[in-house]
Amino acid sequence: MKIFVAVLLLISSFSTLYANTIFYLTKIPNLEIYDLNSSNNIKYLTAEKAFRVGFRENNVQCDKTDKNNIKKKFDLIKKNFDIYDKNFLKKINLKYVVLCEDLKVAEIKTAGVPNHKVKTLIVDINFDKRYFERSIHHEIFHMIDDSYKELFSYEKWEKFNTPKFKYAECSTCTNKLDLSLNNESRGFLTEYSMSTASEDMAEIFSFLMTDSENLDKILLKDTILNKKTLFLKSAILKIDNNFKFN
Repeated sequence: MKIFVAVLLLISSFSTLYANTIFYLTKIPNLEIYDLNSSNNIKYLTAEKAFRVGFRENNVQCDKTDKNNIKKKFDLIKKNFDIYDKNFLKKINLKYVVLCEDLKVAEIKTAGVPNHKVKTLIVDINFDKRYFERSIHHEIFHMIDDSYKELFSYEKWEKFNTPKFKYAECSTCTNKLDLSLNNESRGFLTEYSMSTASEDMAEIFSFLMTDSENLDKILLKDTILNKKTLFLKSAILKIDNNFKFN
């Protein structure tokens, strides 16, 4: 009986130690380990309870994950992160992926929240399934951008657009939210691309990584998008000249 109690105490202290370590590394409470076995060293964590933290001067909140829901979607999630090798992920400071539900920033629903300072990307596993895979790469681009600001000049980027076009002050300062492919807007892939330069870049990157066939067709007739795409590719290859676009 004493041995059994001792083992229980050991397991309890080990779990507490792990929980404390995860919090120390990510600055997010109430997380537990889901998978540590990826070939590119991504550590997948889940929300054991709802949490609220402050990233980017905004409150970020997300709810506990349903284990069966994660199980259904994990292969798809892992497939998309597995595209990136461990050397590239190290360069862009991404190591921890937190899986949760009903993710919000300042009460606004979002697909993901990147924070390169703590090497963490929070992902809402219930985000719109039509754009779910693209949203993963969109948020990964924000990790890239945040880690290498000097390579992604918004000033240079804005010059690709027509002189009359102006981005909004921020991505939430506009009603341009539609993520569906829009072939009618010259220079932009989606309505959301028209919100800010950063979101414009992230949208193009998301298509590069998930729907390059459609993107290539559009580039044949859109010179602005062509210039933007070449700019993005060139900048990313400066980070890692072995990077492979899908």
